[in-house]
Amino acid sequence: MSGHSKWATIKRKKGKADAERGRMFTKLIKEITVAARSGGGDPDANPRLRSAIAAAKASNMPQDNIKKAVQKGTGELPGVNYEEVTYEGYGPAGVAVYLSCLTDNRNRTVAEIRHLFSRYNGNLGENGCVAWMFENKGIVSVDCSKCDEETLLEVALEAGAIDYSNMGDVYEIVTPPNELEKVRSVIEARSIPIISAEATMVPQSTVKLDAKPAETMLKLYEALEEHDDVQAVYANFDIADEMMEKLVG
Repeated sequence: MSGHSKWATIKRKKGKADAERGRMFTKLIKEITVAARSGGGDPDANPRLRSAIAAAKASNMPQDNIKKAVQKGTGELPGVNYEEVTYEGYGPAGVAVYLSCLTDNRNRTVAEIRHLFSRYNGNLGENGCVAWMFENKGIVSVDCSKCDEETLLEVALEAGAIDYSNMGDVYEIVTPPNELEKVRSVIEARSIPIISAEATMVPQSTVKLDAKPAETMLKLYEALEEHDDVQAVYANFDIADEMMEKLVG
């Protein structure tokens, strides 16, 4: 797995501050609203909505917030009309960066994203400049302490998983994007608790970074993550575990 997977693991270890939780809730509400608008308000018939609701519940979002977000998406309640957009660019040392965004003002968002890239020695590119470096996959994350590795691997492979990684404290099960929900459901049916299950963009190759570029790249990555309109950041950097711990700490 690339460096951003290590980054996510370390951030999970450190827990979530109130501000981070609030920002996460905002992003989850946007995703639920857009999912309900595009595919209907029934999670049983809308895999994207089902996945978004599962992520919200995993983050302890109140049920009332989830219900209102769905109703805004279906039009039962008034809400903002978000547009789905992607941005691509390069970070320090040529790291490929791919952003998935939801915005109600495309001009504002692109200007702010361009500014963040420039601030941290990167540049916003044209659509398609880095997308080819990533593959759309599903990732199911499971706490290593909550299940036996051999059992999890057997269950996941039988359900349709195609790859697997031990990240130290988290097992990451890789699936084809269209098999994500099936694999998640099968694992949960075996009473194995899941940290997260999400569609993601996995880099086909990585760029190894040493101290200074690594520090700048992580600052860019965090700034992009914290932007209200950015739903997900994908990048193909790789940073040694010891250096990552030091920089994030």
